[in-house]
Amino acid sequence: MKKIVLGLSAICLIAFVSCKENAAKKIDESNIAAAAERDAVASKFPVLEFDKKVHDFGEIEAKTAVETIFNYKNTGDAPLVITDIKSSCGCTVPQDWSRLPLAPGDSGKFTVKFNGSGANKISKTITVTANTENGSEVVKITAFVKPDPNKKLAIKPAVQ
Repeated sequence: MKKIVLGLSAICLIAFVSCKENAAKKIDESNIAAAAERDAVASKFPVLEFDKKVHDFGEIEAKTAVETIFNYKNTGDAPLVITDIKSSCGCTVPQDWSRLPLAPGDSGKFTVKFNGSGANKISKTITVTANTENGSEVVKITAFVKPDPNKKLAIKPAVQ
């Protein structure tokens, strides 16, 4: 029994040693250079920089539609691709952004429309999903929504 185990161990050792030499011969220098170049490019990201992170509409009347434009620039080392822009609620609608890659140094913009819903101080966030290192960036809009002057307050009769 000991001879069989010893024989199998010797065969396994020979098999492992013979494979080592062949694996070293299979390394191709062009593959190493291509992998190094790919890794260097993979560490470069676009940087999404806004002209403003918050836009304040000030005082607006209820149900009054307003809009603003957020300008941005790619200050990184790779093309910027914005895949989606979403707001925190349906009353705020981002639109008109380019889905094409934005080269380093180039600028773009998108529009945000707010329909004036809500009351008093409101704050809405707009999330920009892109191929940046973080994966998303956030901008905000704020406003103070005054009550609709045409809306009459219902007065409830006192319960006796």
